Amino acid sequence: MTSRKRLTPEESRSSALSAARALLIETGPQAVTLKAVSARIGRTHANLLHHFGSASGLQKALAEHLARSVCETIIEAVRASREGLGSAREVVDLAFDAFDREGAGALTSWMLLTGNEDALDPIISTIHDLVDELAPCEVNAATSDRRIHRDTLTLVLMALGDAQIGGPLAKSLGVPRDAARERATVMLEASLAIYHEQHHGCS
Repeated sequence: MTSRKRLTPEESRSSALSAARALLIETGPQAVTLKAVSARIGRTHANLLHHFGSASGLQKALAEHLARSVCETIIEAVRASREGLGSAREVVDLAFDAFDREGAGALTSWMLLTGNEDALDPIISTIHDLVDELAPCEVNAATSDRRIHRDTLTLVLMALGDAQIGGPLAKSLGVPRDAARERATVMLEASLAIYHEQHHGCS
C-alpha cells in the first residue's frame, strides 16, 4: 500500500484552493463544499475544517485567492500597456474573464444569496490594492478626482454585470456579445491617456 504524501500546511491549503477553483469553474459555486473539495484532493473533511473552519471560510479564502490571482495578472497587463507592450482591451478581457470564465461573478452572487457578504471583503480589499498599485500618484494627491478609482469601479461593475446577464441582454438588444467589453475598452483607453498626461514622470 502506498503512503499518502504528507503536505505542509501551505501546500495543503493551496491544493484545496486550486480544487475549489476548479469546482467553481466546472460546476458552479454551489459545488464548492468542504466535502467535494476534500474528495477531490484526497484529504479528510477534518483536514479542511482545520484550514478553513467552515464552508463559508473556504468560500472566503477562495474569493481572496481568485482576487489576488486576477489582480496580479491585471497589474502586469496594465504595466505592459503603459510601456506600449499591451493594450487596454487585454486588461478589459482579463477583468471580464475573471468574473465570467474564472467564476468570480458566480461566486460573488452565491455568497450574497447565502448571506455570506463578508466573504466579499477580500475581493474588495484586493481590488482596492490593485487601484493603489495602478495609480500611486493619484492616491497621494489631495486634490485628485480619483479618476482611476472611479474607472476601476466602473470596470469591475461592468465585468460583474456582464458575467451575470451580459449574454441574454446583448441578444435581446441586438448588439454584439462583446459590446460591454468594447465600451469598457474605450473608457480605459481614455483613462490611461489622461493618466499619462497628468502624471508624466510621477513615481
